[in-house]
Parts: sequence; structure tokens; C-alpha cells
Amino acid sequence: MKLIYLSIFLIPFIWGCKKDKIQNYPNANCSDTVSFNNEILPLILNNCTGCHTNQNGYTLTNHSNISSNSTAIVGAMRNSGYQLMPKGGPALPDSIIERVECWVNQGKLNN
Repeated sequence: MKLIYLSIFLIPFIWGCKKDKIQNYPNANCSDTVSFNNEILPLILNNCTGCHTNQNGYTLTNHSNISSNSTAIVGAMRNSGYQLMPKGGPALPDSIIERVECWVNQGKLNN
């Protein structure tokens, strides 16, 4: 009987305790390592920070903030569960979005 109670308690605990819930994008074609400083940061600065500043909830100017919002960023770029960004469209080219997906798949490196 104790084993049943222990299982009921531990299963949800183990299921919910994943180290870092990183979204995986299996369709991203990642043949090389994506550089945060040379690719991702300039992409975000050029396409997102015109609207997404500290005043409206997102500060997308550094690795920590971009990394922690990566699921929403890709979702908005893909119009997948989020409003399409950049606002008013058109969507960014798939090749650019795929680079962000590769960066996420590679562990959101600060490189």
C-alpha cells in the first residue's frame, strides 16, 4: 500500500521536474553552430526591439531575456500560438526563423 501512495506522489513530481524545458524544433536544418552574438542578437535587434522594449513587457536586448523568451519569439515568428511578428507582417523569411530554431535546438548558447 505504501508503494502505491509513494508512486502517486512521485510520478507527478518526476514528470514535472525537467531540468530545462527547451523547445525542440525537429524540422530545423542545423548544419553548423549558430552564433548568438553574430546572428541571433542582430536579428532580434533589427526586427524586434523597435516595438519590444522595456515599456511593453519584453526587453529583448540581451542573451538572458532572449533565451528565456525563445519559445514566444519563435512562436510569434511562425505565427504558431502567438500573434505574427513583426506586427503587421510580413513574416520573416523561413531561413531566418530556422536559424533561431537551430540556436534553440543547440541549447541557446551565449556564444
